[in-house]
Amino acid sequence: MRQVEFGPTGAHVRWTEAAGEGPARVYVHGLGSASTVYHAHIAADPALAGRRSLFVDLPGHGISDRPLDFGYTLEEHADALAAVLDVAGARGAELIGHSMGGAVAVVLAARRPDLVSRLVLAEANLDPNPPRTAGSSGMAAYTEDAFVRGGGFEETLERVGPLWRATMRLADPTALHRTAVALVRGTTPTMRAMLLELDIPRMYLVGEHGDDIAGRPELTAAGVTVRTIAGAGHNIMFDNPEDFVAAVAGRAA
Repeated sequence: MRQVEFGPTGAHVRWTEAAGEGPARVYVHGLGSASTVYHAHIAADPALAGRRSLFVDLPGHGISDRPLDFGYTLEEHADALAAVLDVAGARGAELIGHSMGGAVAVVLAARRPDLVSRLVLAEANLDPNPPRTAGSSGMAAYTEDAFVRGGGFEETLERVGPLWRATMRLADPTALHRTAVALVRGTTPTMRAMLLELDIPRMYLVGEHGDDIAGRPELTAAGVTVRTIAGAGHNIMFDNPEDFVAAVAGRAA
């Protein structure tokens, strides 16, 4: 386990790391999740093993600190992730971001292009105001006080079911709510606009069992490889790990 300070009061963002050769692959989890839980089995696949791999828990999640004086905006999460890559000496990394982690990865690539050489985005947030059925929208519908102290966190844990609950219960409620609000608010320019302008290899993975990605033709025209993963919902790395590995490895499914 390694750590680096982020934010104004000396809190730490932490990650675990597997040694290897070549540009680092950096795995970034979604809202209420943790990177090792969602991605260790992917990085250990024979097609990907032997590459340096970092599993980063964003502020407020997993093993990272959860300061109350931190805003948990997507830009602030990206800055914390940048601090990890800087201290780890992982410039030119390949970022594999799931859901919220994909949005953070896009923001980081736009803000610090020296740190990112490739993006693999799995069901990543690209636009503000996601559907009411999205986890972030459900959390953001509460006020912060109602979510943190009024039962909203507990109601959300019951609603999301046992698998997501297993990692979400480890997240700080304040951090979770502020991050959800940030996802609903989005960025200026939007994550989609940033992604369209990036001049690096970019792949977007969408699960077959969910809604198709909006604006697929525009993304494709801008050079983003959009791939539908068979038999998968939102958690592609669990539903179809073989095709997820193939995407990360940069080969056909």
